[in-house]
Amino acid sequence: MTLKIVIDAESATAPYEQLRAQISRQARSGRLPVGYKLPTVRGLAEQLGLAANTVAKAYRALEGDGVIETRGRHGTFVAAAGEAADRQAATAARTYAEHVQRLGLSRADATAAVEDALRAAYGK
Repeated sequence: MTLKIVIDAESATAPYEQLRAQISRQARSGRLPVGYKLPTVRGLAEQLGLAANTVAKAYRALEGDGVIETRGRHGTFVAAAGEAADRQAATAARTYAEHVQRLGLSRADATAAVEDALRAAYGK
């Protein structure tokens, strides 16, 4: 198993976001198992032809999402991403449901708003 990342320079999506999304997806799918050691920021930047700051920004976002963890000099590793992501999604969904209820939106309108946001986020 190896980290496989493809950055599309022609994409409207920023390179750091492409990197973040691909690592997150691979961790959630199990392609990158918990404990898998990721390349250093500099190493991955060189490999992908990106600036080190771009890779560092993606790693910070992934760490904030609970997908990866940095262990000081020992490196950066895949964390138990699925569990953390599921918890964060459930919390976000609860917060959204409480908010739209306070706003007085119907269940159908609240669901439609979520569907619109998901279409925009996933490009479908």
